[in-house]
Amino acid sequence: MLIDRVVADYFETNCWIIAAEPGQECVIVDPGIGNPDLVSQISLKVTKYKLKPVAVLITHGHLDHFFSVLPLTKSTPMRTFISKEDRFLLENPFGALKSGGESEQLLRAFGITKFKEPSEIIELQDFSVFELAGLNFESIFAPGHTKGSVVFTVNNEQLISGDVLFAGSIGRTDLPTGSAVDMKRTLKERILTLSDELNVLPGHGEQTTIGIERVRNPYLQGDFLDQIGR
Repeated sequence: MLIDRVVADYFETNCWIIAAEPGQECVIVDPGIGNPDLVSQISLKVTKYKLKPVAVLITHGHLDHFFSVLPLTKSTPMRTFISKEDRFLLENPFGALKSGGESEQLLRAFGITKFKEPSEIIELQDFSVFELAGLNFESIFAPGHTKGSVVFTVNNEQLISGDVLFAGSIGRTDLPTGSAVDMKRTLKERILTLSDELNVLPGHGEQTTIGIERVRNPYLQGDFLDQIGR
């Protein structure tokens, strides 16, 4: 499997580029914030490996994970996959951001006041299995960071974890639509039930594995998770 990434200029979000092998179709995950966007940086990777992008996967509706999806899908028409719960954020990103925060300041500096969703949206279903670019994906709903956060397995080898799980940490839950209770339930019932062998492709930072995180990540330990509801 070919896996590469573009690290966004702002917030250092990982935009993953995944294909079965060079010269084949590929999937783009979480095209984040560049100035003006990440299209040119993604195109360089696509050209390097002679790939054909066929779909964009959005793990959740925070601006640093979808900012470039509209110009990207205008440049190369393809479907965009996102959960129904977070779809509204494509047009209203401030529905899950704190007023006056860094994202709002960036948009003001960029002169951006309106957002529009891509032309072809596919709403994900929980535990839906589908094929893209010759790869087998499963979408697993994982609320907590946002209400509509989703993680994806790829060929039962990779886990695209978005901002649910990082190496040594997890995503914040204090923004609008986030929930600490939901996050703990997601970690306990949706993440810790996965195979230790899964390689984790997080929304920020470096790759890890479920096995490593099960042992080392303080947020996957019982003394944290058993506080569900408190």
